[in-house]
Amino acid sequence: MKKYIIAVFIIFIIGLAAYVSFGSEKETNSNYKISVVTSFYPLYFFASEIGGKHIEVQNITPSGFEPHDYEPTPQDMIAIEKSDVLVLNGADLEPWGKNVLANLGSKKLVVIAGENLATLTIDDENGGGKVTDPHVWLSPSLAVKMVERIRDGIIEADPKNESDYRANSNTLIAKLTDLDSEFKTGLQSCSSRDIITSHAAFAYIARDYNLRQVSISGLLPEEEPSAQDLVGIVKFARQNNVKYIFFETLSPADFSETIAHEIGAQTLVLNPIEGMTDEELSEGKNYVTEMTQNLNNLKIALQCQ
Repeated sequence: MKKYIIAVFIIFIIGLAAYVSFGSEKETNSNYKISVVTSFYPLYFFASEIGGKHIEVQNITPSGFEPHDYEPTPQDMIAIEKSDVLVLNGADLEPWGKNVLANLGSKKLVVIAGENLATLTIDDENGGGKVTDPHVWLSPSLAVKMVERIRDGIIEADPKNESDYRANSNTLIAKLTDLDSEFKTGLQSCSSRDIITSHAAFAYIARDYNLRQVSISGLLPEEEPSAQDLVGIVKFARQNNVKYIFFETLSPADFSETIAHEIGAQTLVLNPIEGMTDEELSEGKNYVTEMTQNLNNLKIALQCQ
C-alpha cells in the first residue's frame, strides 16, 4: 500500500506539471477541444454523443475489458490529470476511483454519473453484508439522468458551446426514452418473467420491467458459484420452466452452458455493455444497438408477444 501511495503521488506530480503546460495551450488556441476522460464504455458513449465535435474523449478501461478489476496505468493517470472533465460511474464500479479522487484535489471537475442512482443491493459473496449494485446504466430511465449529469459537467467546463451540448443531449435522451418505451411495450405480455443471468448485472432492468433475475455469480463476472448454488439454479430453472440461460460476450459461458445442458435449455447473450470490443465498435455497434439486442433476446427467452 505504501508503494502504491508513493507511485500515485509521483504520477500526480508529473500530471500536475503537464496540466499547467496544457492550461496555457487552452488559453491561446481558439480551436481547443475540451478533454473528457471516462472510466468505462457506457460513459464514453454518453460523453461522445453529448460533446460531438467540441470534445475529445478518452476511455480508461480498454475495449474488451471489464471495468470491475481494471487498474489505471501511469499513462491513464496523466490523462486524468490533464483532462478538463473526469466522468465516473460511482457505486464502487471503479475500484481505483476513491484513491484517484483523493489525490486529485478539489479543483478537478468530476462527474459521478451514477451518484444516488444506485439504490439496489445484493448479498456480498464474501459474507460482508450488502453491497451496492452499480449497473445503473442498464436502466434507460436512469441512463437519462446520467446523461443529464454528464451534460451539465461538460457545459460547466465549456459554457461557450452550451447550446450544442444541450441539443446533442436532447437527441440522446430521446433515444433513451424511446428505448424505455420499447422495453415496457416489448416485455409487457410474456409467458415468463424469470431470467437466469451469468452475473448479477440486470437488477435495474428486472425492477423497471417487472422481471425476476436469478444470477449464476454475483456482481463480479469472475466470481464462481458453488456447487450448491448451481444445484439451486438448476432446480429453479426446472420449477419455472426456464427455456434460455443468458451469458455475456466478455466472460466465459461455461456455467451458463452447463446449466442449459443440464435442463435442456438454450443460451442467449444478455450484454451488460460494460465494455465493447474493437470488432464490435468497427461493426457500428454501440450502447443503443446493444440495448436493443438485449430487448430482442429477452423477448425470445421470455416468449413475449
